[in-house]
Amino acid sequence: MDKYRVGLVGAHRGAGLVSQFGVHPETEITALCDLNEARLADAGQGFGVPDSGLFTDYETFLNAPIDIVVVGTPIQLHAEQTINAMESGRHVLSEVTAAWTVAECEQLVEAVKRTGQVYMLAENNCYLHYIREWKTWIEQGRLGDIFYAEAEYIHDIRHLLWDEESGEAFWRLARPPIYYCSHSLGPLLMMMDDRVVQVTAADSGYGIVENRGPSCLNMEVALCKTQKGAVIKILRSQVALREPPIHHFMLYGTKGVVENERTGGWTGSRGKLYIEEEMAETDHYQIIDCPNSDPDAPAEAQGGGHGTTEYYLVRDFVDAVKANVRPPLDVIKATDMTVPGIIAHEAAMSGSGWLDVPLFEW
Repeated sequence: MDKYRVGLVGAHRGAGLVSQFGVHPETEITALCDLNEARLADAGQGFGVPDSGLFTDYETFLNAPIDIVVVGTPIQLHAEQTINAMESGRHVLSEVTAAWTVAECEQLVEAVKRTGQVYMLAENNCYLHYIREWKTWIEQGRLGDIFYAEAEYIHDIRHLLWDEESGEAFWRLARPPIYYCSHSLGPLLMMMDDRVVQVTAADSGYGIVENRGPSCLNMEVALCKTQKGAVIKILRSQVALREPPIHHFMLYGTKGVVENERTGGWTGSRGKLYIEEEMAETDHYQIIDCPNSDPDAPAEAQGGGHGTTEYYLVRDFVDAVKANVRPPLDVIKATDMTVPGIIAHEAAMSGSGWLDVPLFEW
């Protein structure tokens, strides 16, 4: 069988993700597109793509012989580039978040329905090993019904917002902290098998850094009401003074609670688990390991840059393409993980209280 030919647009942000197509037995990287010619040349050399497969123009890139497009560009371009790729007959794996506006999310859903192409959101935190393990526990009923969950993603990325020496603004400067909620909200919704229907939010203003744009807000926090009646809290900052960065998750169920420690780090951490039916009150909780990577994965699974997450994510996407079925993180789940952040920022800026979150359907 011929291999699926993969093209990447956005040679910097998408490099870790597309690298896993290089080790997949049924795919090969054949085309790259980026506005920065030096970065494009370096990526071409790194992935073994000849000059004939390197492009600085996206429309020309879409004329190349490719079957799959990986979108790794700034979020503001995700919807347009994804729709163009699908309308040209390509399947798409898109970096997070799915789109920049609610209107773009609607256009994205309609494009997937219209074209019939396979679309998947590359939310790698849904593939953290401990998150997958917790999901199994929840499906088994060990924690009971989840009624409250929270997540924090605190990551100081000032160097990605602007250049200190030149003052040049980068694309993330326009991104409010809560817009980038899918790393936090995505795993929670996946584990809870739920959707956000209403959201409110608040921000703590500016002060850590100069107000150069909405990304410089000290902190944004969102409260979400879900379709099943649960409450979710999401806390986000891109400038808060915390090292190392953290992804923290906690879920309360009617039978117990699980959380990972706020110790940060990119390899994982430890956590705490308490289940009433399994542990006497005098035993309190169990200390559990919360590794990002699957310890049983092959060596090549570590190449994506976020443990083994990209390895399994790419395999799920390719399996969906082969079977022509909806992937685990399809366009509906993609918008479920994206739209609440957009609406939350609107609530924070306007003081509007609770706002309804549009839900898209097949």
